[in-house]
Amino acid sequence: MTSHTTPGGPRAAGKKDERRRLIRELLLVAGLFAVYKAGRTLSTGRTGEAFRNADLVWDAERALRLPGEGAVQRLLLHSDAIVHTANTYYAAVHFPATALFLIWLYLRRPAHYLWTRRVLALLTGAALVLHLAFPLAPPRMLDAARMVDTGLVYGPSVYGAAPATDTMANQFAAMPSLHFGWALMLALGMIAATSSRLRVLWLLHPLVTLLVVVGTANHYWLDALVATALLGGAFLLVPRPVGAAAPVEAVAPVGPVTPAVPVGPVGPVAPVEQPVGPAPVRDVAPVGSRVPIASAGPGPAQGAVPASGHGDAPPHGAPGRVVVPARARGGAPAAGPGGVAVAASGTRGAGR
Repeated sequence: MTSHTTPGGPRAAGKKDERRRLIRELLLVAGLFAVYKAGRTLSTGRTGEAFRNADLVWDAERALRLPGEGAVQRLLLHSDAIVHTANTYYAAVHFPATALFLIWLYLRRPAHYLWTRRVLALLTGAALVLHLAFPLAPPRMLDAARMVDTGLVYGPSVYGAAPATDTMANQFAAMPSLHFGWALMLALGMIAATSSRLRVLWLLHPLVTLLVVVGTANHYWLDALVATALLGGAFLLVPRPVGAAAPVEAVAPVGPVTPAVPVGPVGPVAPVEQPVGPAPVRDVAPVGSRVPIASAGPGPAQGAVPASGHGDAPPHGAPGRVVVPARARGGAPAAGPGGVAVAASGTRGAGR
């Protein structure tokens, strides 16, 4: 019978499925981005409406007593190098950082990747709707803001000099700021997917991004606030992955491993201690037997003494047994077998 198994076995089939899933994810993300870019271009010709909305946003910020965007830009203008760095950050960090973030999640935290991709899709879709419904000229175009277009003056810039003829980007899509929204999602996603004690430092990315987008006069403060609100709404709609926390790294024990002490019902089992005191008398002889006498001095025992069943009762003997009294030569008490000293009697041992 011919077998119809997959060439290479289950491992090859698993790798093939993984490639298919990767291609599908790449096509999905690229398709969503293409739809977003195409949708933004629909509001490029609404110049008058974009400037009227810019005046409304500027007046609303002053009514809310928000700090002026120009204060942040003045800090950047103290150094040409700082301004150039800020422009580079705005132009070069936004998309690559988000792409690397998604790739890392896909490879290391698949459940968090699906959660993040859905949140970003909702955030971007809501931003596209707002871009179309509320075209907004950035503060670098607004005369009331009196701000410098740092991208054109100091470089690098991602926008053309004439917004109406810019085919690469929609310059009237200032609200909300996806630069800030994506950066905030990156930070919160990394905090949720990792367990390091320093993971809170990921919040530096959206903080720097906020200062950059405001200081380069590409966004208002309200653009970042609206992006934050939209991200919060996406969090409410997309449930966070359950049981997908970052794995806890195993820590090897330091030093030798001590075996566990067995524990009884109440506490640890203590070793049984031997009683303190003289050893019990073990050498007793039945009544009528002859017991050899060990001499206290050098040399062998001098004989045996017949055991007597009369006289004093043995202090430690069992019924029917007596301790044999004996006396060695020289008047010293004789030691019986086992090293136990016995009391001497006036009868010398027979059978010398």
